[in-house]
Amino acid sequence: MFIRNFMVSYAMIVRNLTTDQPALLAFKHQIIDPQNILANSWTTNNSVCNWVGVSCAAKHPRVGVLDLFNMGLTGTIPPQLGNLSFLVSRNLSHNNFHDHFPRELGRLSRLKLIDLSFNFLNGEIPSWFGRLDKVLHLNLRNNNLTGVIPPSIANLSNLENLDLNHNLIHGNIPHEISKFLNLKILRLASNQLSGSIPAVIYNISSLRMISVASNNLFGSLPKHICRHLPNLEALYLDGNEFSGQIPSIGECKNLQGLQLSTHRSMAAFQGISEV
Repeated sequence: MFIRNFMVSYAMIVRNLTTDQPALLAFKHQIIDPQNILANSWTTNNSVCNWVGVSCAAKHPRVGVLDLFNMGLTGTIPPQLGNLSFLVSRNLSHNNFHDHFPRELGRLSRLKLIDLSFNFLNGEIPSWFGRLDKVLHLNLRNNNLTGVIPPSIANLSNLENLDLNHNLIHGNIPHEISKFLNLKILRLASNQLSGSIPAVIYNISSLRMISVASNNLFGSLPKHICRHLPNLEALYLDGNEFSGQIPSIGECKNLQGLQLSTHRSMAAFQGISEV
């Protein structure tokens, strides 16, 4: 009985890993790897779990982490990555990936971290991002993303960090962001956003940073902003068209970084600049 159970378990491990291996090999064959990092490591002679940038889950013999940070990789993200169904963390940041997001990535329902920052990805943020409701950290900054922030993003109810800085996103900041009850970091700076900051955002008491600098936003700010946001540590609003009364910044006991400026009546403040 023991031998039989062992053989069944071993067969499952082999089958599960061979599900992930073709997905990663498809990725390897579709990109340019100038340093041959993947070429030398991602071979069928090695277990997938021993490949550079790959970690397998302890409980399930499947790929759980894909971390290819700053490897100089160039190419598109292949749809086969959507077959890594046990993936929890995906970091492809600081590379040269381009083109759109393949919709097959919407199947990665276990993802908690997505970092695709500092690439050349374009197109709109897909509505299927809303299916990834376990995501805690979503970082798409410094790409060429266009379109609006999709309302479906509100389904990411566990989100703690949203970074869309330095893209070409336009439209209004969606009211649905108020559903991120655990949100700590909100970075939307250097886009083409317009309209006012939805008042409901000031109800997210967990917020530590709000960065919406260098957009086309207007309207007034709450006078007692830190009564609503007691944990606020950084507030970057410069490069917009805000007007009206200056918030009572003295109430912000935890504030370390501040930039407020406008072309209207609000005075300019200079604090610690955001990187």
